Amino acid sequence: MPRSTQLTGSTSTENGAYHALLARHDAMRLRRRMLSPDGGAGARRAAGEVYDGAADQRVIRAHLELVGPFEELITQLYGVLFTRHPALRGLFPAEMAFQEAHLARAFWYLLNRLDRPEEITETFTRLGRDHRKLGVRPAQYAAFEEALRAALRARSGGRGGAELEEAWVRMVRFGVAAMVRGAEAALNEPPFWTASVTGHQVIGGDLAVLRVVPHETFRYEAGQYTDLESPLLPHTWRPYYLAGEPGAGGDEVELHVRCTGPGGVSEALVHRTAVGDEVRLGPPKGNLTLGEEPVGDLRLVAWDTGWAAVKALLQEVDRRVRSSPTHGVRRVRLFLGAGEVAGLYDTEYLAGLERRRPWLSVVPVTGAEPGGERYGRLAAAVARAASPSGGRVLVSGPPAMVRAVRASLAGAGVAGEDVRDDLLPTGAEFGHAAPGAVPA
Repeated sequence: MPRSTQLTGSTSTENGAYHALLARHDAMRLRRRMLSPDGGAGARRAAGEVYDGAADQRVIRAHLELVGPFEELITQLYGVLFTRHPALRGLFPAEMAFQEAHLARAFWYLLNRLDRPEEITETFTRLGRDHRKLGVRPAQYAAFEEALRAALRARSGGRGGAELEEAWVRMVRFGVAAMVRGAEAALNEPPFWTASVTGHQVIGGDLAVLRVVPHETFRYEAGQYTDLESPLLPHTWRPYYLAGEPGAGGDEVELHVRCTGPGGVSEALVHRTAVGDEVRLGPPKGNLTLGEEPVGDLRLVAWDTGWAAVKALLQEVDRRVRSSPTHGVRRVRLFLGAGEVAGLYDTEYLAGLERRRPWLSVVPVTGAEPGGERYGRLAAAVARAASPSGGRVLVSGPPAMVRAVRASLAGAGVAGEDVRDDLLPTGAEFGHAAPGAVPA
């Protein structure tokens, strides 16, 4: 029996039964929607009512000191939620720090964009599709709202009055409504994919290259990432780039995981996972895809396991060139960074690809700048090769590296819209951080 199954026992059985019930419920909802006269358009129109978010933004900001800091508000919120609805505790990870920080980012994201509701709608619609993997149902959002009201009253001592409470509730409801619509729109796909581990190679003691085969068709694009859950840590998901070529190798998916600390998902995947075990994959997502336009001049920038996304992108470029030599690939330059030479891996594969493909040139960059700027040397190398009209730049790696490269490129005159990464704007980050960069 696979080790992960032995270690999880009744928890995995209970989770499986719960998700099986949800799958049947989703199938019934999808059938009703398909058979309804307007395909559910009436409900979508009703949900599209105009929301004056700017007014609620002013009220919430004016009373932030009454309910803040958000970390304490959220701790109180979850305390109320689990006290009143203890059955919901099983839907959350045992260690709540990451979840609480995630919710704090969500609150800041909402508050900073209430005057731009279309941005909230776009982001939270995607989030609703993604949150299906957690097993969250619309009725559970009502329990969350109830707990939020109680936490707001406790934090403010009632000094904000009904106006403050209702502004908060309307803000959260607006985001939740978009999430519910996103979940409804994704009923025709699984909320997650169970996959069997078919390969597990440990490199340098703390890096693992995993190969997994999903039990159902798992469609993704080169450059995207997925959230991974190990059965050793139920309800705890972490993002990792997909390194394999979509549709190749019998639908086998490749993932690169660096162990960032004890007791977390990365440690479980690197040191406590073996061939034959199972993991779960969330819906694929991300901004580093090539799209349908000609590749032209392309610069790829990666640090450590950010190489996984770049590997998939290079395989996609190679596929396009082989299928159509006139596809439009002129030059691809890869800047591959690591803290030290020993941190570079998969080098034989990359060197072989560079020898065989005249359109590819690789620039390895190791070490930090004098003075300790960890990513300064890589950022400087990318900026030196920059051209204001030099095509797209795709950047994958830790958030600090992405920001350092973006700043250097901006200084070199490269337009921000030509640079793509998987981070949302600084100061209002929400959702997952860069894949592979989340501690543990």
